[in-house]
Amino acid sequence: MKKRTFLGGLTAGLAGALLPSLAFATPAAPAAGSGPAMIAAWRSSLRLSPRGEVLDGTGGDYIGFLEPDWHAGRVHIRLALPVPDRVHGLVALPDGGFVAVAYRPGQWLRRIDADGGVAQRLEMASEGSGNTARTLDGHAVLSPDGRWLVTTETQPASGEGWISVRDPQTLKKQAEWRTHGIEPHEARFDASGRLIVANGGILRAAGDRKRDLDRMASSLVRLDIDSGELLGQWRVRDPRLSLRHLAVATGNAPNGKPYVGIAMQAEHDEPARRAAAPIFAVWDGERLEIPSYMPIGQGYCSDIAPAPDGGFYLNGERANRVFRWHPDKPGELAVIAELERAGALASWRPGDLEGVIIGAARGMARWHPVEKPAMLRWPVEMALDNHWTLRAG
Repeated sequence: MKKRTFLGGLTAGLAGALLPSLAFATPAAPAAGSGPAMIAAWRSSLRLSPRGEVLDGTGGDYIGFLEPDWHAGRVHIRLALPVPDRVHGLVALPDGGFVAVAYRPGQWLRRIDADGGVAQRLEMASEGSGNTARTLDGHAVLSPDGRWLVTTETQPASGEGWISVRDPQTLKKQAEWRTHGIEPHEARFDASGRLIVANGGILRAAGDRKRDLDRMASSLVRLDIDSGELLGQWRVRDPRLSLRHLAVATGNAPNGKPYVGIAMQAEHDEPARRAAAPIFAVWDGERLEIPSYMPIGQGYCSDIAPAPDGGFYLNGERANRVFRWHPDKPGELAVIAELERAGALASWRPGDLEGVIIGAARGMARWHPVEKPAMLRWPVEMALDNHWTLRAG
């Protein structure tokens, strides 16, 4: 995972291109001028007020709300809360608030209310000490009924992966289950309400350093959230492909089942092999397959989001591209955007079809099958993290 760097040259033109495409499109309603507010995490070399005003040059890490105004051509910072260190996963809550998850090996969770206040804090040290204290692996997910918040975690002494089932209001643990693997990264609930977990499979040394990559053991597992029962486990053939990020399709696969899309990151020793590795797999509830081996993503995909008709949007952050995959053309990854460090993705639905909102090095972009693409500069110097999500409400 890359380190974020401060950005300069914001007065220069926005680098990149958004590529319109009408493939698989049907008419949709026009997009509104002001887009949905995004829940985001970023780093800046500037110190910001809670409303995003620049105070001085002593920066740090922030979480908050970013709201685009596509007609006016600017992004508004509606909330900027300083946090102790880097944030990775963000979970939108139905009341307009959110939960922020510290980056691996994470030591804390925060629940932010709809007004931007810190409503709840959890320090992982409070749940154990010494060899019993776990660390967060960067992601959390809310159950479909809103009853539970699930966090992915690692027991550092053994490297064993766990999930904790938490109360989303208090953040307190109510149950815990093994993930039957190591380094669980992202989790999602499938269409049946069962939990899907991507075990990244990478052993970690002190300082989060990767070690013993020849012993990688990445897998996708399906768990019963109430009992922790293992309902299935799947692997790709290449053990150096780490399954990391997940998205659940909003439409059905050709076999009538909804796909789960998996973003992968290659860990081969040889740079050429790593750069040519596939970045995407799909799971239909029975089989885990790699549909496309197009070597255009530099072997690294750090985010994925649902696209229309059972498809997915994927980033190739190191290739400076965003791709669209559709089950009707399973071997193809269509390039829809070329943007410097195209990273965070969020599905955006102004009409009948999902588009995607993209966070890149120099700003926020939108792409949609029938809407006009657009891009806005960041309002201040900032480096967005790998993930963001739409604010509820």
